[in-house]
Amino acid sequence: MANEPVASARRYPPAALIGWTARIFSASGVADESALQIAQTMVRTDLRGYRTHGMTRVASYVERYAEGDFNPRPDIRIEVRDGAIIVDSDGALGHAVAPVLQEAALKELAKRAQVFVAVRECGHLGALGIHALAAAEAGAFCMLGQRTPPLLAMEGFTEPGLGHNPIAFGCPVPGREPLVFDIACSVAARGHILIAARDGKPIPEGWAVDRRGKPTTDAREAVHGMLMPMGGHKGIGIAMMVECLAGAFTATAESLANFVSRVPAGGAVGRQSAFFWYMDPGGFSGREVFDAYTSKWTGIYEQAGGRLPGSRGEELERDGHAHGLAVAPEIERELRALGERVGVRFDLVPV
Repeated sequence: MANEPVASARRYPPAALIGWTARIFSASGVADESALQIAQTMVRTDLRGYRTHGMTRVASYVERYAEGDFNPRPDIRIEVRDGAIIVDSDGALGHAVAPVLQEAALKELAKRAQVFVAVRECGHLGALGIHALAAAEAGAFCMLGQRTPPLLAMEGFTEPGLGHNPIAFGCPVPGREPLVFDIACSVAARGHILIAARDGKPIPEGWAVDRRGKPTTDAREAVHGMLMPMGGHKGIGIAMMVECLAGAFTATAESLANFVSRVPAGGAVGRQSAFFWYMDPGGFSGREVFDAYTSKWTGIYEQAGGRLPGSRGEELERDGHAHGLAVAPEIERELRALGERVGVRFDLVPV
């Protein structure tokens, strides 16, 4: 779920934040082109309101690079088969992999109605909605998901039984911003719990259980415990679907041998699998019919009082470009400390 900017936050020009963040990742050994792509994706994530996956993740990603969980110089390989693409990410952060695989997928989509992309050995993709948005902006429907090590548990579980396996889709809508829907299969994203634990704040009831399977509002206990699924068994079922698409269809003998059963306390585990499913809106009944139908049902929904997912992110992004991106004080302190540590000072001037 997207979050509102913090009222006391200072605002910085998005372009300046992108430049500084790119330098941070270059200092971590990432190739300059990939560092820029990662920075652009992370800043846009924040601009769209996904606060748990934007600038707040910079320090943890740098840590993951230092610990070898992400590969700063990957050899990303793409194999095109009939109606499918297999991507060996070689441990790259997902932000660097997604644009590469999308370029290959759109090229194949020009020849057929749909393309399934199986992604192996991929680091954290961040907010999946950003990648779904990029596909929809390029004219394609895209559904994607990434499996995580087990994190979900029902009350009474003694250990997590399934990943919280985020899933998203993006769909072009004629004459306006795309639909973008992005959820994890837990009641709340783990990023919210990590932020609460860092800030020493409690979490709402129903978000998590502790390591003994008992409900907790203590964020620090929840970090070492388990997330509860949205909608009970319904959330579990959706997580299982992602496990099939992002896990089973991408599995190899090597991935089975190196199966990761727990997420590190800092989050953002490396070398996981994912899927991207691209569809050509004109590949079935024709683009005119697709557009007319999409306009009709979205119009009915809005007339009934609903707000289409993606519209709020569009407004936030426009505001961020016009007035600067709000950076919460605690995140700014973290970024300044990171900059001092790696030799890239956070000396940006607020707007």
